[in-house]
Order: sequence, then C-alpha cells, then structure tokens
Amino acid sequence: MKNMLIAGNWKMNTNVFESQKLVEYILGFMKTNDNLKSRVLVCPPFTSVYAIGQIVKNSELLLGAQNCYFEEKGAFTGEISIPMLEYCGVSHIIIGHSERRSYFKEDDELINKKLLAILEHHLTPILCIGETLDERNQGKTFDVLKNQLDKDLSGVSKEQIDRIVVAYEPVWAIGTGISATREQVVEAHNFLRQLLIDKFGENANSVYILYGGSLSEKNADEILSIENVNGGLIGGASLKGDSFCSIIQTAEKYVV
Repeated sequence: MKNMLIAGNWKMNTNVFESQKLVEYILGFMKTNDNLKSRVLVCPPFTSVYAIGQIVKNSELLLGAQNCYFEEKGAFTGEISIPMLEYCGVSHIIIGHSERRSYFKEDDELINKKLLAILEHHLTPILCIGETLDERNQGKTFDVLKNQLDKDLSGVSKEQIDRIVVAYEPVWAIGTGISATREQVVEAHNFLRQLLIDKFGENANSVYILYGGSLSEKNADEILSIENVNGGLIGGASLKGDSFCSIIQTAEKYVV
C-alpha cells in the first residue's frame, strides 16, 4: 500500500490576506475533486496559522506549522509552543529543516527534544534530514542520513514510529531549482526505509517518507512514482495554487 502526503511549506512568504486566498484556492480544488485519496497539508507562517485554522477546520485540508519550541510556556521570547499551535488547529509540525539547521544553528539534540515534545502532544512531527553538497561529493550521504536519524529519533518507541513523517531534503537541492535525479532519490529513500525497519520493525513500513528538494509540477511524476516516496514537502511550488494542485493531481496517480 502506498499512501501520499502533499505538504506545502510556505516559509517566510504570504501575509494573512495572501495566505487566505491561497488556501481558498486549494480548498476550491479539493471540493471539485472530493474523492482525493492523498492527504494535503499547508504550513503557513505563524502570523497566518490561526486565520487559516479557522478556514480549514471543517475541511479535509490539514494545517501544519513550520517550527516550534519544546517547552510548553515560559520566558522564551520569540518562540512558539506546541499547545499554542494545537489551539490553532495544527496537526503537523516541521522540525529539523535544513534552513533551521544551517541559518539558526539548530542541532540534533534540540531537534530531538522538539520531536519528543510533539509526540507527547499527539501531534505529527515532520522530521527533515539531508546531506549538503560537500557531504554528497565526499560519499558521506548515507552516513549523514543515519547519524541524523539516529540522533533525532532517540527515545522514540516502536509504537510511536508510525506517528512520524520523515522528509528527505538534500540540502543542495533546496531552493536551487536543482532536484536530485531519480536514481539519487531511489537510493536515499530505500536506504531510509530500511534504516527505519531495522530500528523500529515492521511498523516503519507505514512511515511517510517525503521528498523535499525542489519538487515541482515538472518533476512530480518522476519523483512521486518511486516506490518509497510517499509525497513531498514542497517549497516554492506550494506558493502557486495551480502548481501545488497539479502536484496533488499527480500524487493521486500513485496512491494505492
């Protein structure tokens, strides 16, 4: 069985009005195609989360957040807690994105704390992992992926693993317009699936493994047809309603 999750990470784009218009477009598409088998998720900036939550709360469109902090409350200026996001209707939270790792120096220890806290609140973490171009050129891709997965999933039980989404994001393909080749995606996703099974047993077969490196309507068919690709974490293409919905349509071809 192959499940699909098509997730839009809007990053630091769209104000509240623009977010609402984009969501309304996606909802219109979903209503027209009311038999969708793929799950669809949008992750707007924090300033739009509550407003979007009000729009989607009676729909099949899922709401996610782009980050969180692991403490529930306190003197943490500028941070957003999981209960705050939960109140807004958030079901998924992205953690470990390469931009958080590189620009804001978030390490695996912090990412692991966030992941465990998200699970405690019965929400779904979307754990992003991936290698840099230097690491790939040095033949370290598998070592990097295993190291990140081991550290970020520390303390996760076999019973919890199917509540986690993993997103493979080759850092060199994010925001560059360059996507990994089909062969590169196949080997990375197969490797991750086997790692999860070795660590957590057969429950890991139901883990969504998303591809997140410049996925667009142009390469969606090639990427989403791959056996161990269960959807995409989409950046730029998710900001255009027609492009995002085109990717959803492509995903529908491969849902079993």
